[in-house]
Amino acid sequence: MRTTVPALTRRRFLTATAVTGAAALAVVGATTVPWEDLFASAGDLDPNAGVLVVVTLYGGNDGLNTVVPASDPAYQKARPELAYRAQDVLDVGEGIGLNPAMTGLKGLWDSGESLTIVRGVGYPEPDHSHFRSMAIWQTASPTSPNGAGWLGRWLDAVSDGSAADPLRALSTETVLPPLLVGADRAGSTVAPGTLDLPRGALGRAVAGFAAPDPTDDPWRAKAAASIGHLGTLRAAVDPAIEGGTVKPAVAKTGGKGGDLGHQLDLIAGLVEARVPTRVYSASLGGFDTHADERGTQERLLGQLDAALTGFVQRLGGSDAGRQVTVLVYSEFGRRVQANASEGTDHGTASPVLLLGAGMRGGFTGQQPSLTDLYAGDLRAHVDFRDVYASLVDKVLGADPDRVVPGHPGGTFAL
Repeated sequence: MRTTVPALTRRRFLTATAVTGAAALAVVGATTVPWEDLFASAGDLDPNAGVLVVVTLYGGNDGLNTVVPASDPAYQKARPELAYRAQDVLDVGEGIGLNPAMTGLKGLWDSGESLTIVRGVGYPEPDHSHFRSMAIWQTASPTSPNGAGWLGRWLDAVSDGSAADPLRALSTETVLPPLLVGADRAGSTVAPGTLDLPRGALGRAVAGFAAPDPTDDPWRAKAAASIGHLGTLRAAVDPAIEGGTVKPAVAKTGGKGGDLGHQLDLIAGLVEARVPTRVYSASLGGFDTHADERGTQERLLGQLDAALTGFVQRLGGSDAGRQVTVLVYSEFGRRVQANASEGTDHGTASPVLLLGAGMRGGFTGQQPSLTDLYAGDLRAHVDFRDVYASLVDKVLGADPDRVVPGHPGGTFAL
């Protein structure tokens, strides 16, 4: 007997969790950033400022089949058809392995840096509703998840009314996620795609207008600089550059990163162009695996792996890229016990991934017990608000108590 559930999409999540956010957007006027604003800001990123990229996995990713306790007999007993054997997973120590689709992330793990796995992350009195749980994660408010987004509060705190305000936080999603909506300020959206400029002889002629000329008056010099910025940004965000060759760093995903790969390629280009954005949001959906989980999750984790690995490796080649930290989370994990449809139902605690050149690497947090359960679910040992607080403090350089009020613990080493 298969479990039937409504189709869940990224848009449904964003719309259903943005009740207050929609009202706030009418006030603060969230917009799609035009390309001319982006290229005009190229080069403005503070070289000492951290950049945070938030990747949301919509649907409730099964953490137990992502960071797999394959050597635990309780895991094998709870999932006789769905469990991975120890020899099937990618060993990361302590009887745990990564899903076999995550070969790139295994390479980052083996490097001893770039990847940190925070185990057993959740919140008190967990909710199995996709929409309420996602609202809780996006607002960092477990008891009243209907206010400003947690990074929206950061926008409110750092806003100075300058021209950089609309560029401080960008989403590659068509609907602005609630996490970027504050009481007074909101992030903007920028759609992945190609920045269309002339190529060949005409393109070279246009590029020639960007050449500096000591006889230019101030307005001609500014126009020439703008053309130069546009070319720099096009080369950064468009895989195809002069002569039809493909930038090797962009080609790392080989198309396997899917939509998320395209989103992260765009973000990488903007970072390399030193656009002054401090927070980016991207997402991948489809993780609501009530039935036939193995194939679906492996396909999605393969896309996640290719997109993240190519992104981290690409950014490791530039000073701006080494300013980036990536947070990967889902609204909840899945039940320990498999269901009758070779899938899993809505659960609670799940691992969070942190990536970037500044990561210390390794495990953080306690591995949840598979026998000491809370109503059949994993017990959380790390409150997600403490993860947020650490990122606000260490990456964004802001006061975590203002951005994540009520976070129960301190910050921890990243």
